[in-house]
Amino acid sequence: MEPAQKSNGALTGLVVIIIILIIGGIYLWKNNMNSVKEAENPVVPIVPNSANSIDAELNSIDIEGVDSGI
Repeated sequence: MEPAQKSNGALTGLVVIIIILIIGGIYLWKNNMNSVKEAENPVVPIVPNSANSIDAELNSIDIEGVDSGI
């Protein structure tokens, strides 16, 4: 009788899966680092803070039709 030969297929598959998971983790980590850098420098629109512009904006709001949809 010949001795049973061991197959390395399961071990090879496990190594391939681990390598794919490591590469995917590095990819996600790098993408997360890029989004954090973009969030650190947000673009803030310049809004005039004068009392006249605030008053004009408040006067232009139509509050009469707010409850018409109810």
